[in-house]
Amino acid sequence: MLEHSSQDKPLLAHGLGRSYGDVALNGGGRLAITPIMDHIIFADWDRGLIRASAGLSLEALLTVCVPNGWFLPVTPGTKFVTLGGAVANDIHGKNHHQAGSFGAHITAFELVRSDMGVIECSPDSHSELFSSTVGGLGLTGIITWVELQLKPISCSDLYVENFRYANLDAFFKLSEESANWEYTVTWVDCFAPEKSLGRGVFTRGRFAEHGELRPHKKGAVTWPIATPGFLLNRLSISAFNALYRARPAAAFHGHQHYDPFFYPLDKIHHWNKLYGARGFFQHQSLIPLAHGDSGIRELLKKIRSSGQGSFLAVLKVHGAEQSPGLMSFCREGVSLALDFPNKGTQTRKLLSALDEITMKYGGRVYPAKDGCMAPDAFKVFYPHWAELEAHRDPKISSSFWRRVTISKDVEYVA
Repeated sequence: MLEHSSQDKPLLAHGLGRSYGDVALNGGGRLAITPIMDHIIFADWDRGLIRASAGLSLEALLTVCVPNGWFLPVTPGTKFVTLGGAVANDIHGKNHHQAGSFGAHITAFELVRSDMGVIECSPDSHSELFSSTVGGLGLTGIITWVELQLKPISCSDLYVENFRYANLDAFFKLSEESANWEYTVTWVDCFAPEKSLGRGVFTRGRFAEHGELRPHKKGAVTWPIATPGFLLNRLSISAFNALYRARPAAAFHGHQHYDPFFYPLDKIHHWNKLYGARGFFQHQSLIPLAHGDSGIRELLKKIRSSGQGSFLAVLKVHGAEQSPGLMSFCREGVSLALDFPNKGTQTRKLLSALDEITMKYGGRVYPAKDGCMAPDAFKVFYPHWAELEAHRDPKISSSFWRRVTISKDVEYVA
């Protein structure tokens, strides 16, 4: 049971720190560092059902499940995420159009609360608490273990096809043609000219049917120093985008191991230094499918006119959400995920403008990739927020939750 602190400071679970904002921070409070809980409790390799401590990373789980012919049902763009964090943020990946988000594959988890003790939750037991916890930003209690249904694979390689495409119309056409592919994702050039708005490299893949089951190799290079701020400008980002689109891999067709396909940035330790000493902001918005074309066009035009492009801009068509999560980010639509070098006020103004555009088209912004969403915007994006507040453990809070529900004057400083 969570104990009452003599200073009554709020508590929050914290995993591996891949939520790039304040959703896993707790200014003035306490953090429970969960990766110390990192073991598998049981594994049924016949059925692909595992139960593991909430602090176990996806990276560690893959080293065990891949040789046994199983893979994560849903994975984000980094494997350095804990199971508890995957539940709390209801992570999604390149196969959302077919598999939904992470919560759709959770069979049970254990929750420790200050007011209710230890509770085992599943879709059929304590179902309201189950749905509030999936995508509940770690606010409903401390998750101690997670039970998950894995996905069968026959090979650790995928067959992958990359296509350079000319504009946003071509992106939507490729997405429609690739709906039966297991995984789809797109890198998009934020500084493309008007006639080529939305151009980029479209990737689709599916696990190969025959081959070896080889887990990923350990190790990565380390980015040595923070990039000087004067190099992070429109010219340098435009040059990077041109080179990225022109590289031979942008037209690759063939087999690829799952590690570089799903987790390219995991091979660079401290890749965040690429954005300079001031760091960066992430932003991911999702526009309903009916307004996807118009909404994404307006977002890209705003980014281009601001002069603050993103090295890593990812465009993805999502399918209908299958997760039970009350506060799940995903829905049927089109998402745009971006990283912006932190240039202070001008970057915050851009993010606020992107939030306004997202709201205009009935979309939402992902809390796990947010550092400055306004309270009014959050409450429009997530109309069920008050239900999560009703299920919040009274001893648990976060910097994010206080920022978006309590005061407009509380602001996270990157």
